[in-house]
Amino acid sequence: MDTNTGARPLLLDGVLPDFRFSRLECTAVAAGASRTYRAARELDLLTIHSPLFELAARARGVPDRLRGDSAPPPPSLRLADLFDTVTEEDERHEPHDRQEREQPWVGLAEDPGRELVFGVVGKVWQPSIQWRRVDPGDFVEFAEPGWAKIAAALVVHPYGTRRCLLTYEVRTACTDPATTRRFARYWTLVSPGAGIVMRAALQAIKPAAEKEARPTSDAR
Repeated sequence: MDTNTGARPLLLDGVLPDFRFSRLECTAVAAGASRTYRAARELDLLTIHSPLFELAARARGVPDRLRGDSAPPPPSLRLADLFDTVTEEDERHEPHDRQEREQPWVGLAEDPGRELVFGVVGKVWQPSIQWRRVDPGDFVEFAEPGWAKIAAALVVHPYGTRRCLLTYEVRTACTDPATTRRFARYWTLVSPGAGIVMRAALQAIKPAAEKEARPTSDAR
């Protein structure tokens, strides 16, 4: 008998309820939920560094550079920007391929103070990754064969009165059986590296939240 009647559903469950591949990482933060959430929202994904991830990223960029087709990286990729930035330029509908090259990641759902869900559609197993820009409202129903749908969530869970738990979950569902088999081979190789990057993201958020929570001494 399930007695956990106070459990709250995750927004992630509504965005990607059926998935084949996933990874979950967690850390305890010596700060309240609101401070931790603010620090998570301000995370710049491009500041997350790990030697394994960066080596793989450089190697995967070789085919594009050889074709002269590589685009410069954006100056930043703050999670907050995925949810807050709705510009006139977006409303004028830029050329589709330009949108894909500049920013395939989209904010999918937010429970302020608790959960951020963001995602992307792509063929990530290819030496030169192909992204597919999908508007947030179309992500759940997107089912065009040949693609992987990736949804990620940062969730803050209160833990006692002065701490919280911060979880980072990534789920992937593929849109047809052949793509699922292809992604399964890829995931076997990259899952450990994905865990390193996810833990690095959590460890970037943790000190930012704890620094904000730390009382400052009175000036003398």
